[in-house]
Amino acid sequence: MRHTPKRARARGFTLLELLVVVMIIGIAVGMATLALRDADANRLEEEGARLAALFEGARARARAEGTEVLWQPKREIGNGFTFTGLPPDSGIPTHWLDERTRGEIIGAPVLRLGPEPVIGAQRVVLRIEDRQLVLATDGLGPFVVVAPEEQP
Repeated sequence: MRHTPKRARARGFTLLELLVVVMIIGIAVGMATLALRDADANRLEEEGARLAALFEGARARARAEGTEVLWQPKREIGNGFTFTGLPPDSGIPTHWLDERTRGEIIGAPVLRLGPEPVIGAQRVVLRIEDRQLVLATDGLGPFVVVAPEEQP
């Protein structure tokens, strides 16, 4: 009887095993990159979305009540902003989420939010440290964050 030699067991990893490991490493690196995102950029985006929602709420209220509503950032550090034309008990916040936030209206002393349905094109720049974000409206649509390539 003849003995056939057993096949020598291959040592090492298969291609499939290597691909799975590389995929797991790629997912872990991607998640770490997202977790390490700049906190100021996150805070500025959050502030921009909140302020755009506040503007739209104030615009709607100005149209509903037929009163002129103006918005203006306060110049003093950490003091926020004011909505003129709304009652003090309106419940609309007048402070920044992050006290380092600064706002600046481009081309006007105040932002006009109503009562007219068409308010004219307006822009507001928000800054935290060296980061900035621009909120803009064409006067018909809502305030939105403008991408850097769309900024003049």
